[in-house]
Amino acid sequence: MNLIILSILNLIEGQIEDIIPLSNIDLNLILDKILVLQNSIEALSIQDGPIASAHVVLLAAGVVIFLGVAGEAFFKKTGIPDVAFLMVLGVIIGPVLGIIQAETVIQVVPYFAALALIIIMFDGGLNLDIKHVVKTAHFSFTLAILGFILSVVIISVATHYALGWMWLESILLGSIVGGSSSAIVFGLVRNIKISEETKSMLSFESALTDILATIIAFILFEAVLLGHFDLQTLEETLGRAIIVGLVLGFGVGIPWMYVSTKLGNAQHAYMLTLGILFVLFFLANSLGESGALTALVFGLMLGNKNHLARILRFKLPRIEVDDPTHNQLTFLVRSFFFVFVGLMASFGKIEYVVFGILVTVAVYFGRSFIGKITLTKRFSKLDRSVTNSMIPRGLAAAVLATYPVTMGLSNAEAYTEIIFFIILSSVIITTIGLGKSKKIPPPESVEGGFVKKKSDDSKGDLENLKPSDELLDGGFVKKSEKFD
Repeated sequence: MNLIILSILNLIEGQIEDIIPLSNIDLNLILDKILVLQNSIEALSIQDGPIASAHVVLLAAGVVIFLGVAGEAFFKKTGIPDVAFLMVLGVIIGPVLGIIQAETVIQVVPYFAALALIIIMFDGGLNLDIKHVVKTAHFSFTLAILGFILSVVIISVATHYALGWMWLESILLGSIVGGSSSAIVFGLVRNIKISEETKSMLSFESALTDILATIIAFILFEAVLLGHFDLQTLEETLGRAIIVGLVLGFGVGIPWMYVSTKLGNAQHAYMLTLGILFVLFFLANSLGESGALTALVFGLMLGNKNHLARILRFKLPRIEVDDPTHNQLTFLVRSFFFVFVGLMASFGKIEYVVFGILVTVAVYFGRSFIGKITLTKRFSKLDRSVTNSMIPRGLAAAVLATYPVTMGLSNAEAYTEIIFFIILSSVIITTIGLGKSKKIPPPESVEGGFVKKKSDDSKGDLENLKPSDELLDGGFVKKSEKFD
């Protein structure tokens, strides 16, 4: 266990060495202090069952919330995603200190994962601008389809020949981690000064790949159990899921965007919307859709209700203040879920660790290739660099990783172990890539990086820039105390 802690410290040192000089810090001294802390917590968490006493679990929950807030602030300053810190915290709480055992997590995760999936997809829809989505939809679909297929091929071939798994099992693993995580991408693009079009493209692409991964993985779960794969079933299931998601999302989203606005700032207005979202999730699952697409479309309707109201030609009452409850709930659900991912980590076989890291590197190079053939000259160098780096795996992969165990599939425990290291290494690679992107200045401060034709008004735009708009560090937003 000491080796695990030391490895984590070395990993953190390698990531932040360029930001904070660590040459004078003794890692062995830190390790000794951590072992003292571990012994203290072990004395507190003496337990007969798979979970510690209530006060110790609440202590862990408090640490999660604190690190979630600190990690978010650290990300805004450095560009290093807070997901990595939360996952490492999960490893410390679970495998290292043993406050919560993996058996308990596996029982709870399917329920909590469902909540995390719909809340984060709903939040993604709320923050997508439908005009930018339509403008870049062809890029999003191309990146999603080609990127997903190439990732599945790379991981499936590597799994079959390197680990000796059957083809169906190999393709299942590839499908689970085939797409980027909307839970991470949505958070990342908000804090990067790239164009709004590129933000919408990357957000929509990650949402699409989450949906693809979820639908295809569930089809393959059944195929692995039955021992054969039916392409016709895949087509029918995928088509039904898309139709159900769109019909429910639009069918309920359009009338509810009017009803919710009528409610204005009425007490419990947000909770009513959340109740509708949960009912939609139930209906989507009952009709053969995972609920991800339904939640995304439903959020898209509510987030763009002013624009849609003009298209549909009806008036909406004016809302003065937005309910901040949603942002707090999204933060809480997201933070706890990625700690849960760390809790599921195991370090049983070193070959799984090496395999997870190597296939993630291969996926990164595949992503760069897809980016080169997909993105036109319309995109700036900054936009392309960020797009090529955006390979984080997360929510969908972590959720789906738990199902092989509950379904009793062969190599079930290997799925969670391999997928954990794929998620962690993909987040680290994305962090490194975004760090390099910080050195690329945006071509136009006003447009944020998306190359557009210059007009006669461009000079006027530059003259009207706010002081805070000029405070850019290679495209990443940096706040100034003078203008905060």
